Amino acid sequence: MDADTQKRAAAARALEFVQAGMRLGLGTGSTAAHFVDLLGERVRGGLDVVAVPTSEATRAQASKLGIALTTLDETPELDLTVDGADEIAPDLTVIKGGGGALLREKIVAAASARMVVIADDSKWVSVLGRFPLPIEIAPFGAKATGRAIDAALRAADCSGPLVLRKGSDGKAFVTDGGHWILDAHLQRIVDPPALATRLAGVPGVVEHGLFIGLVETAILAGDDGVRLVERSQS
Repeated sequence: MDADTQKRAAAARALEFVQAGMRLGLGTGSTAAHFVDLLGERVRGGLDVVAVPTSEATRAQASKLGIALTTLDETPELDLTVDGADEIAPDLTVIKGGGGALLREKIVAAASARMVVIADDSKWVSVLGRFPLPIEIAPFGAKATGRAIDAALRAADCSGPLVLRKGSDGKAFVTDGGHWILDAHLQRIVDPPALATRLAGVPGVVEHGLFIGLVETAILAGDDGVRLVERSQS
């Protein structure tokens, strides 16, 4: 299977967790888009669910497919969130935010009784960090915030360049919440909880892409098929 076929296989397996009447969180990105497509097919077949999208792109896709949508203000407790991941460690700590929706993704995940991430096998790593860690910041005082982030990285025994994410127009990429993203090229994150604590203490940091203790199940698809990893097994 090529990578796209693997992503769709993982998404199809995640559908087995969906039951009628559920309140769902819908992730963002290429793998999550497969899940939304397949969920739309089930909805057209009569499945009754309601969903909270984690981005405007996912909202548009789900609406086009006829999936009933709500908000966290209307439905503050969700049963299940299904989302992709950029890297997945054996303890199911993950890096997310490659699609630029990390803030809403984390809010939705935290409001869910269960979070399932779906990915092709290449996202499974022994140590997080080769994928750049997205850090969402307020545009105001961005240079000062970047300097404080750099100090926080060094204090957490991480090092690497911070790169302002750019859009296709060459200007700063702007998230759905109106923020910017700095991508930290760290290579190795030996202690994700320590780094998360340091970053959370930096004024100007809105959120970071380390999802710690939120993922219950990872569904990984590769050449040998689809496998499930539960946090209790890690």
